[in-house]
Amino acid sequence: MLTRILMAVLIISVQQFCFGQRKKGEVSQTPESKSFYQARLNDEDAVYFTPENFKITGDGKTDVSDELQRAINEVKTNFNFGIVFIPEGTYQISKTIYIPTAVRVIGYGKKRPVIVLADNAPGYQEAYPQDKGHAKYMFWFTSSIPKEGQPVPDAGASTFYSAMSNVDLRIGAGNPSAVALRTHFAQHSFISHVDIHAGSGKAGMFDVGNEMEDVRFFGGEYGIYTFKPSPGWQFMMVDTYFEGQRKAAIRSQESGLTIVRMTVKNVPTVLEINPDFYEKLFIEDSRFENVSGPALVISNENNAYTQVSLRNVDCKKVPVLARFRTSGRQIEGQGDIYKVRTLTHGLQMASLDARPAHTTTQEIEPLKTGPLPAAKDIPAFPAIATWANLKALGAKGDGVTDDTKAIQAAIDQHETIYVPQGWYRITETLKLKAKTALIGLNPVSTQFILHDNTEAFGSFGPPKPMMESPQGGTNILSGIGISTAASNTRAVGLKWMAGANSYVNDVKFLGGHGNITRKRPGQEAVNNSSHVGNEQHWDTQYWSLWITNGGGGTFKNIWTANTFASAGTYVSNTSTPGRVYAMSVEHHVRNEVRFKNVSNWKVYALQLEEESKESSNCQPLEIESCDNMLFANLYMFRVIRVSTPYPHSIRSWNNGKLEFLNVHNYSQTKYPSTIPLYDVNSGLEVRPWEFARLVIDNPKPRAVDLQPGKVVQLAKGFEFADGICRDSKGNVYFSESRARRIYKWWAETNALNLVADFPWEPLSLGMDTKDNLLVVFKYIPKPGYLLGGKPETFPNPPDASGTSFSGWGNNGFGTLVYAMNPEKAEETMHLLPKLPLNQVKGIARTLNPSNRRRDSGDFLKVSTNQFTECWLAPDGATIVPVVYDLARSNALVEGYPGKVLYGTDEYLKRTFRFNVGPEGHLSEPQLFAEKGEFSSAVDSEGNVYIADGQVYVLDPAGNEIRVIETPERPSTIVVGGLRGDTLFITGRNALYAVKIR
Repeated sequence: MLTRILMAVLIISVQQFCFGQRKKGEVSQTPESKSFYQARLNDEDAVYFTPENFKITGDGKTDVSDELQRAINEVKTNFNFGIVFIPEGTYQISKTIYIPTAVRVIGYGKKRPVIVLADNAPGYQEAYPQDKGHAKYMFWFTSSIPKEGQPVPDAGASTFYSAMSNVDLRIGAGNPSAVALRTHFAQHSFISHVDIHAGSGKAGMFDVGNEMEDVRFFGGEYGIYTFKPSPGWQFMMVDTYFEGQRKAAIRSQESGLTIVRMTVKNVPTVLEINPDFYEKLFIEDSRFENVSGPALVISNENNAYTQVSLRNVDCKKVPVLARFRTSGRQIEGQGDIYKVRTLTHGLQMASLDARPAHTTTQEIEPLKTGPLPAAKDIPAFPAIATWANLKALGAKGDGVTDDTKAIQAAIDQHETIYVPQGWYRITETLKLKAKTALIGLNPVSTQFILHDNTEAFGSFGPPKPMMESPQGGTNILSGIGISTAASNTRAVGLKWMAGANSYVNDVKFLGGHGNITRKRPGQEAVNNSSHVGNEQHWDTQYWSLWITNGGGGTFKNIWTANTFASAGTYVSNTSTPGRVYAMSVEHHVRNEVRFKNVSNWKVYALQLEEESKESSNCQPLEIESCDNMLFANLYMFRVIRVSTPYPHSIRSWNNGKLEFLNVHNYSQTKYPSTIPLYDVNSGLEVRPWEFARLVIDNPKPRAVDLQPGKVVQLAKGFEFADGICRDSKGNVYFSESRARRIYKWWAETNALNLVADFPWEPLSLGMDTKDNLLVVFKYIPKPGYLLGGKPETFPNPPDASGTSFSGWGNNGFGTLVYAMNPEKAEETMHLLPKLPLNQVKGIARTLNPSNRRRDSGDFLKVSTNQFTECWLAPDGATIVPVVYDLARSNALVEGYPGKVLYGTDEYLKRTFRFNVGPEGHLSEPQLFAEKGEFSSAVDSEGNVYIADGQVYVLDPAGNEIRVIETPERPSTIVVGGLRGDTLFITGRNALYAVKIR
């Protein structure tokens, strides 16, 4: 008997997962919906739609329309954002329910609550030609509460944090114009864990927005009928199901459908694109069954905007896979069961240097049996009975009380923690355990926050995360906002090192756009740190989301738009598989997203946006030393207010295999990024703004033909390159000060890489004797920041007087020095100690300002000052003198006790020779040349190279040997290369080299 039961269970399971057999006219049996939140979660700030609070019943016999609207409006009116909880039951409505910005409707109970549109509900029988969808809606997501007699304020580009989850919807009989949901919302808005039974109604959903997960559509003319999402971004669908639609599962135009793990059964068509419009369609790991007509109907087939990419799609009884409207051409199926391994239609480039070609490529394989569906990569939440309530454990969440100890204690004692709505202030890093799950339900009403000038996150130092996962953990973080405030210079929002089975979902990194004022009854309105009026704090923190040290997992529905951070997302040093579903990264000053030393990642529906004031000069996407990565439906957007061009959307460096599918590079103005992708070391550019496929596969660096006397451009695209130095192997480093980037040129491979982009302005670079990179940088103390109860101050050294720069250019900033191993920049960077000179023994190398601008004529006096303090490098033998002119110098020049050093009087354009004493002091100045600007260098024969419009070469006696003419004005120079026979030159915009012997 037991064996028979087990066999029956196995048969049912296989039928659920494999292509089922179905006789003609037989109704497909689908599993009943499963409640995602099976018990009530206690939250004092939520509204509970229960008979105790509202005049309702949950038996489906009474009309609850007005009371449900009242519950939703109560959240918006009292709090401005929040949650309406609906318990298990059946609820009848007869009119449209409006859900305004940042309100979420969430069901709970052993079974999902079901909301039913009454049979023959008033107004749902007629068409509405004046309405965009020609329909009437059960639920309409709006930007605000509609007002009587005024047009309904449809959700749009600024409708954030709205959602419906764990609620089933059903359209009753006799409602042919009914649509269950209208969802034209933006970031952090979604539909999840919802079954929509449209029946004889028009559609399940009209006008999609942002993201959906685990939504099933039954019946209707369409499951989804949609136009362009707001404001023209792509739409992410994960784990969806469609069955029994009368016309098509989906009808769309311009909606950027990014679909992973979708099943469609018993329909005439899977997707129909509106005539004369395009679609950017990506489908992966999906299943089509019993599709009588063409599965895909594609319009505008010869237009670059039309981009269709299928990967791993299993088909059964799908005789025609695709039909093109214009030509009538069809792609036939391959037998009764077949797999579409790949299908790509649109403008394609098989390599960086391939000529773009508009074509259709496909790989379709007949199968004998139906394969198992693709495995899900979204972890299940732990059983709700195990969730501990954070406020019940002592956290206040009032935005004022320091909740650090209470939260950390909860993490230490409980694996799964429910975080009720509230703003939880912390003052130290929260460290997750191996299985910690932190679950909130609305990232604007549930936040972990810093106050400005929190001591542990301020001053100078390496990245310090608000929250940190352990390496290899199976952590979950969902439905929580993270705010680093404006003035916390060391802050990282989240450092993620958890493994492939971890999950970050519905997390907002606040501090720029997307803030919403908080209201609580009896309290004044409160807001997180807005970027408006805080321009002095822009780009002064580390990255918001940092995934590193083997971190991976699934990252879904994330919005990172913190203008105070140096980048929204930085992924580094990991080969752990990662998946990104619907990440929006916007409004940073220098970088939106960086990938460095990353492999085995898939990035779906990544959306990048540059705003005019803060990010006109922002690099949207940086990909360096990465391999085996996919970017699907990548949108890169510069807003209508941008009035300046930017050279490229993607910078690619030293990468293995990358594949881009469906790329959209655009703006409403004439200033999209000029080049969608620039490969730095090969020098190759991708020109099409719109393309369906591009493959990068180990592009070779451009050939570097160095010959004596011939200046060769090595790399370009910098706004002002200087600060040059070399290491013992002949590799060269330089920086861009305003852009806060440090680069390395590898002498052996003739390739460039980006070493660091910390939020500290590098002024000049040097090396110690063990090849630690030393960075002289500008540090600006934050007003109001206290360290040990006292404000940070940086008085000028005594030699500051005598230069106008000290009065007009140095308004209280400090010039400091940090060191790092350039191969492990983030892990090793640290501030150098400042010591009295007499405590340092055995000085082997000094690093002095290469140029001093002394407009009072005291260059020689200041250069020969007997400085008394220095920064000591990690080797214990290299020092950087504490002198004011480091704040202005473009580079450092190496000095060795007992030898000579050349320094430049920038103001009078002269170069002097000095002797270097045993403690690094300079003495016995001699005028060497009536030339000089920012930098000089010396070769192994003692010849001196002076940058001054061109590069002048003088012998040790000061006689001019020759002039090296450069393509642009040189800024800094150094002799390097494998044999020490190459002069490297930073121009304003490029790096050059010339062989000198």
